[in-house]
Amino acid sequence: MKFPFLASFIIFILVLSRAIRRSRRQQEKTEQSFWDREAKANSVRKKSLEALNYIRIPFDRLPTHIMEEDPEVEDALRTLRDLSAQKIVNLTGYTNTDLKLEYGTSNITALMEYDQNYTILVRTLQRWADILWDAGYEAEAASILEFALETQTDISRTYYQLAKYYAAKGELSRIGDLVSDAEKLRSANRDAIVRTLKESYL
Repeated sequence: MKFPFLASFIIFILVLSRAIRRSRRQQEKTEQSFWDREAKANSVRKKSLEALNYIRIPFDRLPTHIMEEDPEVEDALRTLRDLSAQKIVNLTGYTNTDLKLEYGTSNITALMEYDQNYTILVRTLQRWADILWDAGYEAEAASILEFALETQTDISRTYYQLAKYYAAKGELSRIGDLVSDAEKLRSANRDAIVRTLKESYL
């Protein structure tokens, strides 16, 4: 009885060792590929940023008059007005290496700033929409969330709140549009958003 067990154990060890070696080789290949791309990225000359998809905040379309004296709303609006004077670009899903390859190493600081501005933008929009939603201004909150959607936000709550709003209004076709928008995201949140929307409404 001992010999079959020993033979099985030896085979297991051999298979495990082979798997470990294969995994190690793959990891080394992946790391080498990363450093090759990084080296190439660091040699890319500075390129123009004029063609970037800069985001403008359409205050005339947003419900800035609703609850404007509320301290939290006032703070959100102040943040948005400050952002409107800066450059905002959604670079979600792009690594620093991707950006350096596309626009040059010397642009990376500016690009990171634009992307940080975008992060502040969509978080502020969501916070503002939540305040109005909780106060019963669901239509106005939806208009804020729809603008966030235009910027290709990957905040899952934005999609779920809009889906809830459209479902309540019987506009199920618009939930299908939400799914289509989510499927285009370059974000780790994409699959979860799409799956949740489909399972909940479609």
